[in-house]
Amino acid sequence: MAELLEKQATVDEVLREVSRIKSVVKDAVEDGIRSATRAAKQGKEFAEDTIHDARHAIKRNPLQAAGLVLAAGVVIGSLVTRVCYPRD
Repeated sequence: MAELLEKQATVDEVLREVSRIKSVVKDAVEDGIRSATRAAKQGKEFAEDTIHDARHAIKRNPLQAAGLVLAAGVVIGSLVTRVCYPRD
């Protein structure tokens, strides 16, 4: 009978430990979700600010922006041509 009571105490201890671990894991998951949500919001705000800044820069210097796009197109076109049609 004493062994049964001893085992029961051990089972109760295990159940308490499982409950504690469950609580720790739940808190960690909730913290991770909050951190991920915060990071996503910050990323969205950064992207919106960058787009706004780019639009403003294009409006201030439209010819410079057009020249930059033209130059980028020429460089990308040259690279694609070189990759697709290599010289022997």
